[in-house]
Amino acid sequence: MLGFIALILIGLFLFVVEFLLIPGLTIAGIGAVASLIGGVFWAYYGYGSTVGHITLAATMLATILTIAIALRSKTWKRFMLDTSIDGSIASTDDENQVKPGDEGMTISRLTPMGKARFNDRIYEVKSTGEYVDQKTEIVAIRMEGSKIIVKPKYPKS
Repeated sequence: MLGFIALILIGLFLFVVEFLLIPGLTIAGIGAVASLIGGVFWAYYGYGSTVGHITLAATMLATILTIAIALRSKTWKRFMLDTSIDGSIASTDDENQVKPGDEGMTISRLTPMGKARFNDRIYEVKSTGEYVDQKTEIVAIRMEGSKIIVKPKYPKS
């Protein structure tokens, strides 16, 4: 008898699912709209225009309230990950840092970025623009922030 109310409640539930669980235009959102329209149409068709108008107004009000409650920040906080990252970048000792003039060996091919070993530590390095083969002796020529710029120790002949 009052199946249109159940259909409208299903539509409101699907709106909550759409907003909180699977955001975006999904089957839940499309189903919510179809269910609400179907419930209002059923009220008009089965019970007349007076019940249809009341149902339409109540459905619009319930939909607005449901969306407002779903978009409140406290509602979202219940579903959000509530952790913080307290990490920081590990400071490197001066003895382990690469300085201009330090010599090393490439571990991978520098094209122009790659990996190299300096002072028994592996770093990501950048060549001056040329490709440098694997297992080539290199020299650090400068530092650009955290990047180490290198060139081959013995230029190609």
